[in-house]
Amino acid sequence: MRTVHSLLILCSIVLFGCKKDKAPEVINCDQDISFASKIQPMMDTYCISCHQSQAPILTNHSDISANATAILNSIKGNTQLMPLNGPQLNDSLIEQFNCWIQQGKLNN
Repeated sequence: MRTVHSLLILCSIVLFGCKKDKAPEVINCDQDISFASKIQPMMDTYCISCHQSQAPILTNHSDISANATAILNSIKGNTQLMPLNGPQLNDSLIEQFNCWIQQGKLNN
């Protein structure tokens, strides 16, 4: 009975223990990533609650573009993980942001 109980706990940890979502969609950097429809909404959803009044300010294209590498490092967890005290962004959002940078951080 103890073995069955331990096995159930282990299965629960494996199935429900990971807080980071896996990529719900495949991102292809050959497709244009729109700042207006992809990047700004991402910033508005996950960043603006803190970064409209705390440095770095991330309210517009100019601010986001100027801080893009630091943002990418933070959302990847390479530096202090952002969003602060929240779960890491899913892989597809991180890859969208990375593609937007690779495409020249366009204001499109």
